[in-house]
Amino acid sequence: MSQSALVSVARRREVIDALRRGTVPQAGLDLFAVGLGRFESALDEDLAAVTRGGAAFHAIRGDYGSGKTFFARWLTERAKRAGLATAEVQISETETPLHRLETVYRRLTERLATATHQPSALRAVIDSWFYTLEEEVLDGGDLDEEDEAALSEAVTALMERRLADVARTTPAFAAALRGYRAAVAEGDAATAEALIAWLGGQKSVAASARRSAGVRGDLDHFAALGFLQGLLTVLRDCGHPGLLLVLDEIETLQRVRGDVREKGLNALRQLLDEIDAGRFPGLFLVITGTPAFYDGQQGAQRLPPLAQRLATDFTTDPRFDSPRAVQLRLPGFDLARLGELGRNVRDLYQGAAAHPGRVAARVDDRYVDELATAVTGGLGGKVGVAPRVFLRKLVADVLDRVDEFEDFDPREHYALTIAETELTVIERNAASGDADDIALELP
Repeated sequence: MSQSALVSVARRREVIDALRRGTVPQAGLDLFAVGLGRFESALDEDLAAVTRGGAAFHAIRGDYGSGKTFFARWLTERAKRAGLATAEVQISETETPLHRLETVYRRLTERLATATHQPSALRAVIDSWFYTLEEEVLDGGDLDEEDEAALSEAVTALMERRLADVARTTPAFAAALRGYRAAVAEGDAATAEALIAWLGGQKSVAASARRSAGVRGDLDHFAALGFLQGLLTVLRDCGHPGLLLVLDEIETLQRVRGDVREKGLNALRQLLDEIDAGRFPGLFLVITGTPAFYDGQQGAQRLPPLAQRLATDFTTDPRFDSPRAVQLRLPGFDLARLGELGRNVRDLYQGAAAHPGRVAARVDDRYVDELATAVTGGLGGKVGVAPRVFLRKLVADVLDRVDEFEDFDPREHYALTIAETELTVIERNAASGDADDIALELP
């Protein structure tokens, strides 16, 4: 039985629904991924090293349409299967500026997920951690489970030992955890919720809740790395050996004011140095950016120490790129790969279709390839910009109609149109204005 045949209808539909909307699915990317097999072995080695207490870093490099976000979510799925927690944070000029590490940490906790908990999984992780500490204390056999006072004291002592390294630099993290546990024990739900928010870096937490835990103020830039260190400790103790953190679209640094850009670049350099120094066991950091960010004077090259850490030789043929390099170059799509992607999606759709035979007959391999060519032509011949539009057209305009209408034949009844309103700015620029109707001349 093929792997495709083992995929549930629900999982297929989740992927197809996202493609129909023109978005990258949150899960199931392994079902139709193209061209990522060459990275699997090296990345699995990195994931294994992280689960053993190591750390890893990669910079993903690619132009728009090369699949950087797709790659990051594909890796996220592999990380979850390895037991890691994950978080995808989109860097932006206003919402999540890189130089404000406290904001990056807040976004991380908002998007924290595990294989069993969707974002935000922060409270579930912390509750699981305290449960694990209690079980460890009870397994020692020296305490009566009914002696709540003694159990609480023993758990607190064990918590302090586990967080000793963090408490030396960021004592507020351990203090807030103590306060949260006390609030839960007293049934004070409001204070417990407020302290979880404070641990997640949220602002404007009630002063009364902060006073109850003996902490003050909001999380700042300098404490953010200490909180990240504490979170990694909590994750490790409750069964998640690490965290995959994706900082997406880091090239936005090129568009900010010069002083802000330099602060952001320096924050990234600081984070990489701390990883190298062993401060974050269990952290797998991934950043994504365009070649212009890595090579241009408005990007990493503006800060020589950072440029040196990211330096990777790309002068050789791309087929000789090492998947173990600091930077991983995504080659993007050509028409052959775009057609392969479409056929994979067609096969995935077929498994959940009401009329799979009709889908197979009317949307055959040749039709998929010619649709890929037509969409690419409508976008100025730029294949790298085409995947999102192509998959949306394939699913929503062709596959859905073939499955729903017995007499619909895409060769006879469908003429591809690409409206300016359905395109992103980059896609619109590739199309060079309004796209005319493009009739598919298919036999």
